[in-house]
Amino acid sequence: MAEVAAKQNNSESFEQKLWKTADKLRKNIDAAEYKHIVLGLIFLKYISDAFEELHQKLLAGEGDYAGGDPEDRHEYSAENVFFVPVEARWPSLQAQAKQPDIGKTVDLAMEAIEKENANRLKGILPKVYGQQKLDQKALGGLIDLIGSITLGDAEAQAQDILGRVYEYFLGQFALAEGKKGGQFYTPESIVRLLVEILEPYNGRVFDPCCGSGGMFVQSEKFVKNHQGRLDDISIYGQESNETTYKLCRMNLAIRGIDGSNIKWNPEGSFLNDAHKDLKADFVIANPPFNDSDWGGELLRNDGRWLDKDLVPPVGNANFAWVSHFIYHLAPTGSAGFVLSNGSLSSNTSGEGDIRKALVLKDLVDCIVMLPTQLFYNTGIPACLWFLSRYKNGNKNRDRHGEVLFIDASELGYMVNRSSRTFTEAEISKIADTYHEWKKSGGSYRDIKGFCKSASIAEIEKHNFVLTPGRYVGIPDEVEDGVSFEEKMSELTMALGEQMREGQLLDEEIKQQLLKVGFIVSDELVDF
Repeated sequence: MAEVAAKQNNSESFEQKLWKTADKLRKNIDAAEYKHIVLGLIFLKYISDAFEELHQKLLAGEGDYAGGDPEDRHEYSAENVFFVPVEARWPSLQAQAKQPDIGKTVDLAMEAIEKENANRLKGILPKVYGQQKLDQKALGGLIDLIGSITLGDAEAQAQDILGRVYEYFLGQFALAEGKKGGQFYTPESIVRLLVEILEPYNGRVFDPCCGSGGMFVQSEKFVKNHQGRLDDISIYGQESNETTYKLCRMNLAIRGIDGSNIKWNPEGSFLNDAHKDLKADFVIANPPFNDSDWGGELLRNDGRWLDKDLVPPVGNANFAWVSHFIYHLAPTGSAGFVLSNGSLSSNTSGEGDIRKALVLKDLVDCIVMLPTQLFYNTGIPACLWFLSRYKNGNKNRDRHGEVLFIDASELGYMVNRSSRTFTEAEISKIADTYHEWKKSGGSYRDIKGFCKSASIAEIEKHNFVLTPGRYVGIPDEVEDGVSFEEKMSELTMALGEQMREGQLLDEEIKQQLLKVGFIVSDELVDF
């Protein structure tokens, strides 16, 4: 609770102040369009800052940079820095911010940057700044605002200023867009929880509905925070929405993450799997909930449903995603993903039989019930599923024949009237519970109302319904040290006192009515 109080009592953060100012400049532009304008400029400022820092070192020509050409783009690619041509550098753009054609200037700058960095940025950057409906004066104000912060030099990167701003803005745009916002953004605390439980230290990480790339960003952060090597993980993804795909590529590029294995495919992962042969060590995803229009009738004999017990129903894609994830898992791979709560108990179109098969094949590792209002795009209650291809195969996975149920539905705190998030302590509590459960000789124990390790036999008694509340039960009330007899004695004394007070009040009312000519009997009032 102390952590929550601290969050609520703090003054506005740097990101919040920046957002409020940027949002004022939005005027009549829809949030869905404005996000590309703002995030594109943030990207441009970042790569310009990073370029300028290296440019100055090359100009000085000292140490490792002696003899280097400040205008040779190979000098920059060698340092994993984007080359920015003269006309696209931020000081040049900011100097022209008050010009009536600043939008056209920015569009030309984006084109020039793509041309110089075609292998990584071709067709990715937004070129929407010259459109007539965009107030050029407001655009100039936005350029000045973003120009007031340093995003890409070494000090800013060390403080992760860019990451803070970019993620905060992504979240705010998702909130502003409502339902559509969820198509490109999964709230950070949910992604953090998935990543902290799966621990993707090394291997191939796959998200076949990757949105703006939050799962990949958090995986990289996890490795970095645990002193791992970023070279030890590689990412693969697919996105059907083109503008969201471009957001993802920019989100990865500004963090130096290789996005070459992220594919845009308008047909989607089911009808056109862009990574057919991939066997991933980790699948992390937040697929669309309860999608009925996923092309299931065209895929009755698809190779991904080789296991006939896991053939998904045509009318709902929830278990199509589950089978898709399993198909892409390596022999010792693990998956963590978000689904609607209906996936835990539905028997429609054979979904109960699929869930039963998943349990009996010992693929289900853990189920986490989430609280409401965590998502910007839906009020549908959600849960986290964790699957493991081979529970005893790696990382001390020795919980063969058991499933861990965690009920986190009462956790989290409201950050505003409509959105909830987890605290750091709550994320750690859930993840640590899972890891202790997995560990040989770990300190795990069932906690009534929170977590329960259930055998397949126990799950069968519940007809393979996987709702955590059925297993963890209701928490016991905290004892206050007062015996039942003492409590009842106090309650009866209080009740007797209240009854006596009631009688006195009744008599007082009768006397007052009598004074004005009304007689009150025990049965009626005589007027």
